[in-house]
Amino acid sequence: MKSNEKNNLNIKFWKNKNILITGHTGFKGSWLTYWLLKLGAKVNGISLSPVGIPNLFNELNLRNEIYHNIIDIRDRENLKKKIIEINPEIVFHLAAQPLVIESYQNPILTWETNVIGTINVLNALRNLDSKCAALCITTDKVYLNREWIFGYRENDALGGYDPYSSSKAAAEIAINSWRSSFCGISKNKVEHLKIASARAGNVIGGGDWSENRLVPDIVKGLLKGQEIRIRNSQATRPWQHVLEPLKGYLILVQELYSDRDDVCSSFNFGPQSESNKTVKELVNEALSYWEGKWVDCTDKDSFHEANLLNLSIDKAHKLLDWDPKWGFKETVEKTINWYKNYYEGKISAIECCDYDIQSFMN
Repeated sequence: MKSNEKNNLNIKFWKNKNILITGHTGFKGSWLTYWLLKLGAKVNGISLSPVGIPNLFNELNLRNEIYHNIIDIRDRENLKKKIIEINPEIVFHLAAQPLVIESYQNPILTWETNVIGTINVLNALRNLDSKCAALCITTDKVYLNREWIFGYRENDALGGYDPYSSSKAAAEIAINSWRSSFCGISKNKVEHLKIASARAGNVIGGGDWSENRLVPDIVKGLLKGQEIRIRNSQATRPWQHVLEPLKGYLILVQELYSDRDDVCSSFNFGPQSESNKTVKELVNEALSYWEGKWVDCTDKDSFHEANLLNLSIDKAHKLLDWDPKWGFKETVEKTINWYKNYYEGKISAIECCDYDIQSFMN
């Protein structure tokens, strides 16, 4: 099934596919749900209720377009029953506690959700009796951060200073162990299940209204006409538009479902090296499209966060023919213009997302 045309989706593959997305009410989950619906897939969701008003899930009216289920992935029995009922062909596991600061405030919930919750999902998939490809989404922060300039590769050491990063690294270990222990043809294993994991860089894009995230904080400050308070202004991150890793996930799952054993592993999805920019550079670029001011509120005594983080994407390039499309400037421009058009009442969230998807695919 590997495409002969580089960086291209097999559009026909997704038509009528029975898909489960955990965490479908979140920012990235909502974008993925909407895109899959446009590709003609049948989408089922398991997640907590969407957080805050506005939120992208409600703005895209997704509740009425999918089989929508509110279940905490820590609830093992109800989760298992629902997954068996849905009997998915493909699973995108995005459900997580996704915030570093929140992980300091609620470390046990973070570990239970990100590690045990992931195991609960994988355990439920063992009970299916038909073919299933499962992609577990973790983070670029799973690596033991050595604060070096080199991009982390998939076979570099895992680690994590804060509860969020370490819980995601632990999830990666659990995913790999589960694949080794329970996927295959020998005793205690099942042939129908293929598992991979994806580690994405710092994702931005329109429709993110989460707390303690950089772009939503910028937009909130701009709307209020206030100085934008920025922490860790010198921290470098691999910024990418949300559509970039999502396309990578779709391509990876196509190959996973086609029984390519060489893709049953972990993959980085990040930008080209020139898009590894500091927080300060991202803020200044954003304010070139929407005028405002910011102030550096970096507190060296606050919660620890990595200063330097880059990803190597060679593996995704070589095995999946995947490469990022938009550079740093276009990524920020698309993101800020999404919010400007939305808040100025020019077009709806649905139209904003349609425009970005069409632009990205063309």
